[in-house]
Parts: sequence; C-alpha cells; structure tokens
Amino acid sequence: MIASLTGGRVEGDGELALTGFGKIEEAGEGQITFIANPKYAHFIHTTQASAVLVGNDFEAGDAVRPVLIRVADPYSALAELLTAFESMKPRPSGIEQPSHIAASAEVADGVYIGAFAYIGEGAKIAKGASIYPQCYVGAGCVIGEGTVLRPGVKVYEGCVIGARCIVHSGAVVGADGFGFAPKGDIYEKIPQIGNVVIEDDVEIGANTCIDRATFGHTVIGAGTKLDNLIQVAHNVEIGRGNVFAAQTGVAGSTHIGHGNRVGGQCGFAGHIRVGNHNEFGAQSGIPNSVGDGQRLIGYPAVEARRFARTQVYLKRLEELFASPDK
Repeated sequence: MIASLTGGRVEGDGELALTGFGKIEEAGEGQITFIANPKYAHFIHTTQASAVLVGNDFEAGDAVRPVLIRVADPYSALAELLTAFESMKPRPSGIEQPSHIAASAEVADGVYIGAFAYIGEGAKIAKGASIYPQCYVGAGCVIGEGTVLRPGVKVYEGCVIGARCIVHSGAVVGADGFGFAPKGDIYEKIPQIGNVVIEDDVEIGANTCIDRATFGHTVIGAGTKLDNLIQVAHNVEIGRGNVFAAQTGVAGSTHIGHGNRVGGQCGFAGHIRVGNHNEFGAQSGIPNSVGDGQRLIGYPAVEARRFARTQVYLKRLEELFASPDK
C-alpha cells in the first residue's frame, strides 16, 4: 500500500506491516522513516526503523537491515503518507454546547462547532468545516468547505476564508488595519471598512494576524502558507503558492506575487511590489520593489552572492584599516 501511494519501488519485504512513523535516529521496529538530506544518510546503517523512504539515486553501500522504498522525492512521499495517515483519524462532529449560532447564520451539513464557539449573524459555514472550541466567527463571515479553525481563532465580521484552509490557534483574521491620521499632537483613527479574503488551500500559523483593508480587501492567495507570528497589514495582496516563515511582517498596501519563499523575520516595506518566484533569506529587509526570480538577503536586501562577498570584506575591515605602524 505504501509503495502504491508514493509510486515507490520496494527493496526487501514487500509485505512488511508498519505501525507508525519516527525520526531516523529514533525510529523503532514497525516504524517508517525517511532520508531526504544527505547528512542523515549514515543513519541507514544504525536505524532501528523497519522501512526507510529514500531517493531513487540513494546509495546505501553495504547491505542494510531496513526495507528501502525508493521514490522520486522522499520528503514529498512522506507528506503523502502523513496526509493519508491523518485522514484515517476520526474527526469531531456535531454541535457542542454551550455554543452560540445566530438565527440567521447558515450552517451546512457535516459541520463541527465546538463548545463556546460563536457564529455571528449571517455567517455562512460550508459543508465539512470544523470550528473548534472558543472560536469567534463574526457577522457575515464565510468559511469554506472543509476548512478548519483551530481553538481560539478569531475571524472578524465580513471576512471570507476559502475551502480546505487551516487556521491555527490564536490567529486573528480581520482586525483593524493600522491606520491613523496625524492631527496636531494626536493621531485620529481611520475607520477600516474593508475585509480579508483568504483563498482556497491556505494555512495560517498560530498567533498570525491579518488586518482588514481600509476599504477593499486584504488578500491571501490560494495555496499560500503562513507560519506562526506573522503580521500582514491592511490592503496587502499576497499571491498564490507563497511560503512565509515565522515573524515576517508585511507593511500596508504591499503587493507580493506568486511562488515566493520568504525566510523568518523578513520585513517588507509598505506600498512596494514584489514579483514572482523570489527567495528572501532570513532577516532580510525589503525597502523597495523587487522583480522576478531573485535570491536576496540582508538589510537592505541585496543579491545573495553580493551579500556573501560583503560579509567576507566586513570580516577584514579591522585588518584593512589598521595603521601601518601597528
């Protein structure tokens, strides 16, 4: 079954029964593990796992004890197996009490609503969605089919979340954007009357905040994955298939394209445009617009090879500027 799910080729006992997963250095009898990074390859001779997912070109050298399952991409194959394993777990169902569901809310069949959840007036919860305990879904919100809101998620009024999304605990979707107009010595609040639109297959990490637009929409494109503790400001538009690591911040009205990879603690200035398929190293600061297909790192972010050369020069500054008589 595992070989058929992953499109793999078995070397060893094809009828071996497996009971779970484990890290290659810790896995035991009956478990399956994987090798995707070459630095872990030496564990193939010491692991107690019963089976190991490896690449088609993996060379074990001497004979090994575990069954090998050769696949094109071990990490992707592991993801497929874990997804299949997760789908076998029973999911909660029904409407627990106490919970509040407004009379005008529309709740489809097969929805789970946990205790102490609040569903506001006119909200629409699609088939198969799971709203875990202590979630807040405000008036007029739309939650798509099969979407999961983990405990304590807050979705402010009028926001839209697509199908098959996962929003983790503590995330806030639709809080007011940070909009204030200076008036003498004070700042006057600018009402934020837009919303947030999250498209299909998006995952949002714990304690991430996505602010509603001043007017119009803050948008997270289909298939984008946001890690924990990320701030997305008002009127930001993030395209399809991006991945953002933790503690990244995106300032207001910035547009980010498709397929970008963003390391942890990056900061994007407001009102800039970022293209498609870029890579940003951790802690990069992006003050200006960026085109397509670039690899950038640093503050301000520069091309990765230029950054590496600069670091070499920095290490030599003391030597370069030392007085000749020293």
